[in-house]
Formats: sequence, structure tokens, C-alpha cells
Amino acid sequence: MKLKDFRYDGEKKFKLSDYPTEVKGIKEHKEELLKKTAENIAKIAELQDRLYADANESVLILFQAMDAAGKDGTIKHVMSGINPQGVDVYSFKQPSSDELAHDFMWRIHSRTPQRGKIAIFNRSYYEDVLVARVHKLNKQYHMADRCIAMDTGTFFSKRYKHIKNYEEFLFDNGCRVVKIFLNVSKDEQKRRFLERIDNPAKNWKFSSSDIKERALWDDYMNAYSLAIENTATKDCPWYIIPADKKWYMRHLVSEAVLKALQDCKPHYPKMPKKEKLHLLDYKAMLENETD
Repeated sequence: MKLKDFRYDGEKKFKLSDYPTEVKGIKEHKEELLKKTAENIAKIAELQDRLYADANESVLILFQAMDAAGKDGTIKHVMSGINPQGVDVYSFKQPSSDELAHDFMWRIHSRTPQRGKIAIFNRSYYEDVLVARVHKLNKQYHMADRCIAMDTGTFFSKRYKHIKNYEEFLFDNGCRVVKIFLNVSKDEQKRRFLERIDNPAKNWKFSSSDIKERALWDDYMNAYSLAIENTATKDCPWYIIPADKKWYMRHLVSEAVLKALQDCKPHYPKMPKKEKLHLLDYKAMLENETD
């Protein structure tokens, strides 16, 4: 299967169950794809250098997933070759009281990347239509009745619209948005949780809240389905990446990141002709320097 098989752009009805958490028969291609992933990472590094120099576009890569799907490891692995000064990584936790006193996109906008840079969101503004929907937080917001006195479907339909408009705004202002959902199965999440409990070196990754959220699995799958279906567009599609096999997940993510950078078509700026004429003079001056 190719990256396009996991891409959803809103053109048809969406069913999360149509997208696998594991691709059968892929193991026999593992060595080939691991090599391709390494090649992709090298290409990403080269294109990121051009993007930074060109400074005409930026790339926002956001990751959404259930706990233990592999967000941190994927970010670390796929982005391992890039220049740190050209990328910023943000992890969005539970909003503070100050953030809750503003609109739900307020804490996001200042973190979007300036042209020439890449920003990675480990979780994102989509939490406000995922966790907020599952836990019915919209009923607890301190807002005017005109903003919250409506049924759940209407409230979140408005938020999907705001998100689509915001992403269109980013795209129209030179920022490409790469939206990645790491699609892990419930059984694989269980296996990874048990590994975190059994391995002392991984105990710190486990939290009692993980179990509480896992109990709401079906609610989360419904929330993800609705969010993906209602916010995917041709310019800002979703990639629903099978996450049960980490090596394959990282390969597909590297493909998605590489495609976004290739679509930017970044190039190194050309030196002004007048300045270029003096290069040989500058070279001679440097070579003829004496201590």
C-alpha cells in the first residue's frame, strides 16, 4: 500500500474502520522499507535546509493519536536529520485558566511556524473537538449562552467549521498543514501499556489516567471519525496511518512529511547578479590575506 491509500481529503464519506491499524503482508518488505525510510529522512533534511533558506513557505505537522500510539518516538525518529534551528516542537496539554479565558485557538496561533520553518504539534487544537467532546467539556465552559446553549452536534459542527477556516487561512498564508492520525488498535495499546508497567525504565510513561481514557475507547473513535470527516480538505487532508507496527508507521510518516516539503518546492536563493560579479574579487581578497 502507498501513502495515498491512507490519505483522506473529504471527498467521500469517511469511516475510520475502513483504515487498518496494521497492513497484512508488509513484513516481507521490511528491510526494503527501512532503507527507504532512511533515504526519506536524508531527503527531508536536505529539503528542510532549502525551506529555511528560501523562507517562502512553512510546514505545520500535527500528530493526533490515542495514548501509546507512538507520537514521541515517531517525531524523534522521522525528524532526526533536520537542523534544530529550523524546527519547533510543541506539546499541548490541558489548557491553563488563562488559555481557557480566551478562544480555543488562542494558544495555538503564536506557535504556528514562520515561513522557512517547520513546527510539530504533539496533540493540537483538535483536542478541543476530541477530549472536549468525549468528556462533554463544552457544557462546562464559562461562556455566554449564545456560545454554548445548543445541542452537542451543533456546538462541535461550529468548531469543525472554525478549524477548516483556520487551516484554509494558514494555507493561503504560506503554511502547509500535515495532519497525521496514528491509528493504533486497542489490542496493541494494551500490549504497550503492559510493557510500560513491566519495564521499570518505562514506568514513568504510564499514568492511571491512561486506563480511564482507555475505557472511553469507542467514544474516542467516534470523536476522531467525526473530526477527520468534518475537517479534511484537498489542501489540508488527513493521513490515517496504521500504527500497530512502529517501523511501518514511521515509514509512512516520513513519506507524508517528505511529500509536504516537496510540494513546497524550496530552493536556495540566488545571489543578486551584481553581487555575484564580485565573488571572484572576494575570493582573491581572502586567498591573498596575510597573517
